[in-house]
Amino acid sequence: MVERLPLTEARNRLGAVVKRVHLDKTYVILEKDGIPLAGVMDIDEFEDYLELRDPKVRAAIARGRQEYRAGRSRPARLLLAELARRGKEGKGTRRQRA
Repeated sequence: MVERLPLTEARNRLGAVVKRVHLDKTYVILEKDGIPLAGVMDIDEFEDYLELRDPKVRAAIARGRQEYRAGRSRPARLLLAELARRGKEGKGTRRQRA
């Protein structure tokens, strides 16, 4: 859900606005004289947004998409089973300190 809010009202109720954005995962567009100036979103989503702007992450996504299109993919259940198997194999293999 996207809410538009005058900047002066947001300033007066900043705590409530931030709480609503965080808990309800809503977006708030801050306006001055009806003109949008800034947006407010939950920090988790903002961090995801920033991560997707990273060229290394974008390249990894592009490689994954190419592999999928080339048929080099597998069902998620097989991947999860392999990861679970690796996790079990890895336990107990580290040396314990004396």
